[in-house]
Amino acid sequence: ARALMGNVRFLLLDEPFEGLAPAVVAELTRIQQELKKEMTLLLVEQNAHLALSLSDRAYVISNGEIMYAGGTRELIEDLDLRVRLLGI
Repeated sequence: ARALMGNVRFLLLDEPFEGLAPAVVAELTRIQQELKKEMTLLLVEQNAHLALSLSDRAYVISNGEIMYAGGTRELIEDLDLRVRLLGI
């Protein structure tokens, strides 16, 4: 909340959903969807389904190497690519 008090144009969120109850995750998801209308969000998240549902672009990093950089829709729609990169 403190980070949002200034004139924020960019916000980095590192594992914001970790260990939270599903109802809290749902509310934070709604809030993030509103925030992304006003600013750029960089979301670091291991829950791929959730991260992809909130994102316009995706970067998959493995052992420090960028394995994928592109549109989220492509990653969601291409099952072979998604399974190869994310195992899901």
